Amino acid sequence: MVVDNTVTECRFCHIAGGTVAANMVLDEDEVLAFLDHRPLFPGHVLVVPRHHHRTLIDLPPACLHPFFEAVQRVAAAVTEAMGADGTFVAMNNEVSQSVPHLHVHVVPRRRKDVLRGFFWPRSRYGSEGEAIDIAQRIRGSLLRPPHV
Repeated sequence: MVVDNTVTECRFCHIAGGTVAANMVLDEDEVLAFLDHRPLFPGHVLVVPRHHHRTLIDLPPACLHPFFEAVQRVAAAVTEAMGADGTFVAMNNEVSQSVPHLHVHVVPRRRKDVLRGFFWPRSRYGSEGEAIDIAQRIRGSLLRPPHV
């Protein structure tokens, strides 16, 4: 059920509405950022649009700049505040998205930390022809607007 651009069963909408507590690190008109309640490392922050958008594809173009500008600022702040060597910035869309509200993870990283298991196995394309075909298919899809 959607009410005033929020989804009543969405935990992040409840945080945005103030009915669920969170350790807020950024509270702006368009964007919120708060500590993940189950962090990979201390300082793991979630950056979310204030209004409910399920995935990146659903985010209106006018919201892209304020959202990703906030992600950039949070990544810099997490690095500085946590004395980290850098950050891991990640987003799921549908698959593995534990809360169906767009969110970006900003995780402080240190060289030789234990996050190695978080990464997926890599492989090579079967041939250069396969790689060319896939690149062409993606370029073709870029010419069409996303299915919003």
